[in-house]
Amino acid sequence: MKPSLSIFTVLCTLWLTPAAADEPLGSNVAGLLAYAREHNPELAALRLDAEAAQQRAEPASALPDPVLRTQRYDITSQATNMIPNVMPIQSYQLSQFVPWFGKRDLQRGIATAQIDQANGQTVADWSDLANRLKTAYAMNYYLAASEQLTQQTLDLLENLEQIVRERYANGLSSQQDVVRVQVETTTLLGELIGIQKEHHHEHAKLNSLLSRPVNAALAEPVQPRPLPPAASLDEDVLLERLRAHNPQLQIAEAQIQSADKSRDLAYSNRYPGFTLGVARTQYSSINTWDVMVEFSIPLQQSVRRSQEHEAEAMLAAASARKQSALNEAESRLSENLSALESARRTETLIETRLLPQSELTYQSALAGYETGKVDFATLIDAQRQILQARQQQLKAQLDAQSRLADIEKLLGEEL
Repeated sequence: MKPSLSIFTVLCTLWLTPAAADEPLGSNVAGLLAYAREHNPELAALRLDAEAAQQRAEPASALPDPVLRTQRYDITSQATNMIPNVMPIQSYQLSQFVPWFGKRDLQRGIATAQIDQANGQTVADWSDLANRLKTAYAMNYYLAASEQLTQQTLDLLENLEQIVRERYANGLSSQQDVVRVQVETTTLLGELIGIQKEHHHEHAKLNSLLSRPVNAALAEPVQPRPLPPAASLDEDVLLERLRAHNPQLQIAEAQIQSADKSRDLAYSNRYPGFTLGVARTQYSSINTWDVMVEFSIPLQQSVRRSQEHEAEAMLAAASARKQSALNEAESRLSENLSALESARRTETLIETRLLPQSELTYQSALAGYETGKVDFATLIDAQRQILQARQQQLKAQLDAQSRLADIEKLLGEEL
């Protein structure tokens, strides 16, 4: 009985010990997220893209540079070349193109929508990276705990083997019992090798997400993130938060705004732009001033109609994409909430019923085996039930953590 109880104590210590302050990288999710936010090059590139989009807003609505033109007339005239004090005609003209009323505001609106889209993409990519980090942390915790559990079970089997050998030496059990415990030990050793291999792969994956060398040292996870209380997982409330903060919906809304302004801009091309100018002309001692207004003539109406239809189609497509993204996000949120609740209930069921029942079964089988009332196969099966129950509990925790990370990705914020 003591070996089994020692496993229970060790596992409780492993799962329930709180994280200490200033823990090394890898021991908690917060440290991983902070490191990634600072060092991930893809995220840095997205922030620079957003900054570049910000810088495009000002020139988008600016007037084009004015044009200065100077012109000298009749430079080959005989009179100009032969008669003193007779100067050629010299003209200076300054002109400025001005678009139709409201076009500059529309161009500024398009640039602003592109800024919102770039910012939304940054948030979306960060949410995706955070989701992968949280999931990788949960998987690392699961594998570390599985490795610990398997090793503790191997220690238990070693103690059982000593008991079986003593009974076999005293003629109280058969050699088959010794072979059975050795087979069980070998099987668990094979499982341990598989867990360690997968743990190595997840370690490399986590370092890759952090933009670190794949074999860089990482601390083992201390404990899974605490699940939010059930009261904070009301589906209607979370659906409202999703509609307000989901990064993909924010990108889709920015695309709609950009398409809407582009459509209005296409319609404004029906009206002419115009150029204002002022000119000074010099001829001997005579100076004259002239003003000029020049209009573009929008004659190519078929071209403009095509541009307008294109803009209308792009606006309709952007609206349809947003609705599709909303439907998918709402469906995924509902699915993940249901799965999270199922994982929580499964873990509670295992903790409160299956584990105590398995523990009692093992203790009863061990007592019966020591008195010769139960065969060794029953004892091994009882021990295997405890291991399986613990593994199921870890899988339920992993599923809950993965679902929680997915929900937070959909919401674009922490719960």
